Amino acid sequence: MLSRVLGRGFDRGRLRGLLVAFFLLLAIPTTALIWQAYGQLKWESFHQYRGMAEELTVRIDDDFIERIASAEARTFADYSFLTLTGDPSANFLQRSPLSQYPVREALPGTIGHFQVATDGAFSTPLLPQQGSDPAALGIAAAEYEERLLLAMRLQEILAANRLVQARSPAAELQRVAQRSAAVGKDTGDKEVGEQAARQYEAEPSVAAPATVDVRITAGLAGDDGLRDSIDPAPRRQAAGIADDDGAFYSQQVFDELAQADDVPMAATEVALEESDVRGDGTRQNMNSLGKVSDLKLDAAYERKSEELEQARSVEPSEARARQAAAPRAKRIEANTVPEIVVSGNHPESAAAAGRSDLRISTFASEVDPFEFSQLDSGHFVLFRKVWRDGERYIQGMLIEQQVFLAGMLEERFRETGVSGVTNLIVAYRDDLIQNFPGGSQRSYPNGSQSFDGALLYRNRLSAPLESLELIYSINRLPPGPGAGVLAWVTLALGVVFCGGFFALYRLGLGQIDLARQQQDFVSAVSHELKTPLTSIRMYGEMLKEGWADPEKRQHYYEYIHDESERLTRLIANVLQLASITRNDPQVVPQPVTVDTLLDQVSSKIADQVSRAGFDLHVRHSPADEHMTISIDVDCFTQIVINLVDNAIKFSKQADIKRVDISSSSARDGRAIFAVRDYGAGIRKDQMKKIFKLFYRSESELTRETVGTGIGLAIVHQLTLAMGGKVDVVNRDPGAEFRISFPLVAV
Repeated sequence: MLSRVLGRGFDRGRLRGLLVAFFLLLAIPTTALIWQAYGQLKWESFHQYRGMAEELTVRIDDDFIERIASAEARTFADYSFLTLTGDPSANFLQRSPLSQYPVREALPGTIGHFQVATDGAFSTPLLPQQGSDPAALGIAAAEYEERLLLAMRLQEILAANRLVQARSPAAELQRVAQRSAAVGKDTGDKEVGEQAARQYEAEPSVAAPATVDVRITAGLAGDDGLRDSIDPAPRRQAAGIADDDGAFYSQQVFDELAQADDVPMAATEVALEESDVRGDGTRQNMNSLGKVSDLKLDAAYERKSEELEQARSVEPSEARARQAAAPRAKRIEANTVPEIVVSGNHPESAAAAGRSDLRISTFASEVDPFEFSQLDSGHFVLFRKVWRDGERYIQGMLIEQQVFLAGMLEERFRETGVSGVTNLIVAYRDDLIQNFPGGSQRSYPNGSQSFDGALLYRNRLSAPLESLELIYSINRLPPGPGAGVLAWVTLALGVVFCGGFFALYRLGLGQIDLARQQQDFVSAVSHELKTPLTSIRMYGEMLKEGWADPEKRQHYYEYIHDESERLTRLIANVLQLASITRNDPQVVPQPVTVDTLLDQVSSKIADQVSRAGFDLHVRHSPADEHMTISIDVDCFTQIVINLVDNAIKFSKQADIKRVDISSSSARDGRAIFAVRDYGAGIRKDQMKKIFKLFYRSESELTRETVGTGIGLAIVHQLTLAMGGKVDVVNRDPGAEFRISFPLVAV
């Protein structure tokens, strides 16, 4: 069927076109299915890591909430150096938990705590109240100096960001030296005291209070009376306060920190120094790596994940549900604060008199929740507003940005598997402030272009850290669990498709060639049958009618006989071909000696060779006469007849008209029979093809020799059926066909 279809006008070009079209019809849908499966695996991997990123964000947020809650639980009095515990009348004082040095805080990177009064006065729980004796409170001179330096650092950072009034550096250093000298004298550290005295004018030391008078200045009212007594917008706060030097100060700067917009230019000159104007007119903080809007993140998968979540359930995820939670409420608390009362305008005068009083102030305060902001200097500030006696105080802590983010985010990020495939980008409002690269990356990028990738997940933290946003950007998304199997299936299908395409192409070419060879065979057989039959009929009619001369009759008889023999051989070959085509050749091997075999064959082909005008030479060495092989004599005879007939056909134009048949023995224990002619030989590119069925070296339209192209194919098939081998070599001149069979023991 295939040979008939391909034989009707098909050539190599049309076959290739047909197979390419067939290959594309199979490959395109298969590729689409594999691509869809790969996309699904990629999506599943994305969704898995997105869940890990969301879980990590929730854990980080929970940790922040817990730590900030512990900070918010501190009272107003905790921001003083000394606190009163138990019954106020018991007069039992102890250090505030915030007065510890070095500073201990649940939030990593905390520099220290501070308090800013309505008039801008700065204080910190690191230092006792002015007018008290540090030595009496158990603070050594060296530690007191370190506390003073840390307090100065806190004040300088706040002053640089216009959150408190800046003090003269020289005055601060003089104050440090004076305090060190006083502490050194009281503690017996003469070196410290003398060094400070030589550098600055000596001042009276601050003595410990000799007596303590406890006076309760304010009682506690009910909740309604307390809330009514607190002015939510005191007059002094609204108007601002001028310090001793006449400089104006307002706590409005803290209000501006929490605003979502940029800090106004008029609010601070530091903003002009620490910011940069972008090309689009917006301002970019110099502490940032870029803008969130500059990130080139592909959010297609992230949007798909959100749509899938919405389709599965109407309930928002835990991380998003936190943002929709109710805002944190204010609280009212009762506080008892010990304060040193000194006489005169300067506390040093009371210390010189060796006497000071301790006043216990009990009051109610309204405490706002903490607010979080980033300063122009790059520090974070966590602060709250506390209302006391109609005045507002600011209490909070300063935090180092890098230490804070590394301690709270990076450690947890590195512990999870999501760090191997993503970068964790931290943004404050619209500014990129930190990037923790995942995978094999080690260096920190210096621009937003380094964050390009697919967006895995992004979300803001809960209040008061809602200005911080965590963005997970994919740098390498590993394949899903079934990707390996899919890859092997894809490879197998590719091999099958390509191998099948090649096999079908070779099969198609073979069928086309076979169809053409069959057509040539039919043409050749028709020619081989028609020509001798026509001649036999013509000579037979001439003999029948008596038209032939007596001397020519014998020639006509011989011609009719020879052509009949040739037709007989042709029909025998066709029948043998039909037998081989249907099944394997039926051979009946039997032992026979080489000389006996050659004698039988020579007698059958002698007349054929002589009538063709050729000489037949048969030779074998005496040593090989008794070699015995096991073959089918009839099949061997047909092989030799076909080889001799082939030699005669292709050497008719040769100068030497001779056919040689010889035998010999090989070293591997085989008997070799050779049939040689003295014609033009065989081209090297045709030596392997001449044994194929229907193959002819000449075109049917231009060939000069007779034949059907099945003689050598039958030789090859019969030789293999008897366990032999056939080969051909070129001789000078002519070609020699060699047939070998294994010897058998007699």
